Amino acid sequence: MIGKMQRTIKMPVSFSGMGLHTGKFARVTLKPAPVNHGIIFQRVDVEGNPIVHATSDNVSSTARGTSLSENNVTVHTVEHLLASIFSFEIDNLLIEVDGEEIPILDGSAKDFTEAIKTIGVYEQDEPKSYFEVKSAITFYHKETDSEYILMPDDEFTVTVLIDYSDSIVKNQYATLNSLSNFSEEIASARTFVFLEELECLARNGLVKGGDLNNAIVIVNKKLNKNEINRIADILNKPHVDYEPELGLLNNTELFFPNEMARHKLLDLLGDLCLTGINIKGKIIAKKPGHKPNVEFAKYLLNLIKKEKAKPTFPITDIFAKPVLDILQIQQLLPHRYPFLLVDKILKIDENSIIGLKNVTYNEAFFAGHFPDEPIMPGVLIVEAMAQVGGLLVLKTLPDPENYSTYFLKIEQFRFKKKVVPGDTLVFKLDLMSPLRRGIATMKGIAFVGDTIVAEGIITAQIAKKEKK
Repeated sequence: MIGKMQRTIKMPVSFSGMGLHTGKFARVTLKPAPVNHGIIFQRVDVEGNPIVHATSDNVSSTARGTSLSENNVTVHTVEHLLASIFSFEIDNLLIEVDGEEIPILDGSAKDFTEAIKTIGVYEQDEPKSYFEVKSAITFYHKETDSEYILMPDDEFTVTVLIDYSDSIVKNQYATLNSLSNFSEEIASARTFVFLEELECLARNGLVKGGDLNNAIVIVNKKLNKNEINRIADILNKPHVDYEPELGLLNNTELFFPNEMARHKLLDLLGDLCLTGINIKGKIIAKKPGHKPNVEFAKYLLNLIKKEKAKPTFPITDIFAKPVLDILQIQQLLPHRYPFLLVDKILKIDENSIIGLKNVTYNEAFFAGHFPDEPIMPGVLIVEAMAQVGGLLVLKTLPDPENYSTYFLKIEQFRFKKKVVPGDTLVFKLDLMSPLRRGIATMKGIAFVGDTIVAEGIITAQIAKKEKK
């Protein structure tokens, strides 16, 4: 589906700060990019300034954040910045980074969002493509027990549910009914971590740049002062002289009662940005996280690729005035009832043709072919397709009424769905090569609605009619 125009930012904007996990300083500059550029990171601190495309195929790690790798370089913790980009429906952007990790700033997407809002975005001279959800899509990630449902909707909306089975962080949910509400409702929600997790994260080389200014630390297990100081030593933080109570460390005030669920929604948008697509649908995500988010994004992309690979229904109006009606068809084809299987031709040009047959219960063959469960014989679907192809070939001649077409070969024919009374068969045939010595090879597809029911390759020869 074609909707709005592609977008980029009006002018460059920069950010700088410490990375949450590497603890290293980096400067990030967002720059406008041309149409069909996509979202691309560029490591300007590395010789040759290698690029990293923001795609789910480039995800190299989902350990407490999303990392992208390409061309032997990596960019860590991209999700908060990408969530802001996603919220503004930006399609094209060059993101220059002079380090290996996007700055964590205050642990949310607030600063990114406010900066982009300040400089503004503009629409470019190219439409953006949408993935319009037509039926419910479900995805389950067994390892994390995460579930995703994507349902049809006129706009993009998302609801996130989290469940930590914890007395401190109880079941929460957050909803975003419009991307335009992101800056007000979601952007300022900060990342969070449980205190008991910090030791494991630090021993695995993470959270080197973490502090109470860029994360909500949750105390969900009673730890004594010695245990707290052991964690502080690992994190290279000063010792404390108290034993924290259960709840939020240092009595951090939440911006929202459900801030944790809102941040999980923020992370989900950042990871969905890696699909590079605009979605019209409603997402419900239960227990999302970076790993299942990315797997869900890959699953969606695979579905979209399969959808794009499928031939699309060739017309939008089967009731349009025909190019050839039944009387004109009879002047070109020698067939008559019950073997004339084309009712009208809707479109024809030098290399392709679209024809239609209404399948009714009054067809003679239904009396004997599966009479208790009427099904159109596959051989007659082939015959109907061949008659449409024959009209394509005949229309290339200056005097088609003096010629007939004959089958030579049928190849790679597949039947995919039953055709029954009440169906309207639409045939689309394309010449696979120019007509040579009276021989034509055509690729044919038969549709009922937007579903392919049969397809194959037909070779036919035209010959002059013998005079009586």
